[in-house]
Parts: sequence; C-alpha cells; structure tokens
Amino acid sequence: MVDAELWKTVAVTVETFRMDTQSDLKWIPATGIQLRKAGVQFDAVRVDGDEGRDLADRLARMTGGAPGPVVEEATGSRAVYFLVPVGSTSHRPWPPGVTRLAAGPNHMSYIPVPALNGQTWPLSWRYRPTAPDHFVHTLLLRAAVEGWGEVRRPGPDQE
Repeated sequence: MVDAELWKTVAVTVETFRMDTQSDLKWIPATGIQLRKAGVQFDAVRVDGDEGRDLADRLARMTGGAPGPVVEEATGSRAVYFLVPVGSTSHRPWPPGVTRLAAGPNHMSYIPVPALNGQTWPLSWRYRPTAPDHFVHTLLLRAAVEGWGEVRRPGPDQE
C-alpha cells in the first residue's frame, strides 16, 4: 500500500509542474485564438490538407508521440502548422507544398495559435505544447518530409 503522505506529495508535485508548464507558455492565449508574429517565440512550417495531418502523425511516430506543438485548421485549406525554433527553416530548401512562416527582411508572417482549452474552432492542437522550449525539431520535420515524398498542393485539374 502507498503511504498517503507520499501520494499527496507526488500529486502536488505533478499539479505544480502542470501549472508551471502552462504559465511558462505565455505565447498561448488564455481563450480563443490569437495570431503570433513569426520570429519572436517561434517560426512555423505549414502543410495543407491530409498531407499535413499525415506528416504530423509520421513525425509523432518518429518522436515517440512527442513531436512538439502542431496546430491544425478545420476549414479552408485545412492547414497544419508545425511550430519550430526561430530561424531554423531559413537557408534550407523545402519542397513544393511546404510553406515557411518566418520573419525576414521586408516581410512578416503571422501564425494562428489556439488556446489550450475552450472554443478555438476552426483551430485545434493536433499535438499540444509540453514545455516552453520544446518545439518541432526542424531537421526531423525535414527528414519526415523527404522520407514521405514530395508534398504537393492539388493543381486545378486535381481539385
């Protein structure tokens, strides 16, 4: 039988960790959806449609279920946003169908971010953030894209 005092200590420690982790994720809105400027807390890589969802799930398998924060959109192009460290996508070629969202000379990008709970439709977390400094590993994402084959947007004759 587990000592009651030990169990209380474990429960309080787990709850404190959970609260500290969420309070450290200041870039996540408390409610609803907000746009975050790329290049401040993170950049993003966007892949639309089922290809993006398949890529996110493949990356999750590659990382033991912890790929880093991935946001998905339920409407329109059904975009999937992989949140990556600032500056990690530059100076790398990406295949057609992959969009880099980063800041640079003469341009800015904004990335939609949903709250962890509540009404955030049409956005949701496919994979939730777990720590302030844990983002999708850009080289693993790149390897998943390359290993999966070229990501393509449907052309006019494929829609």
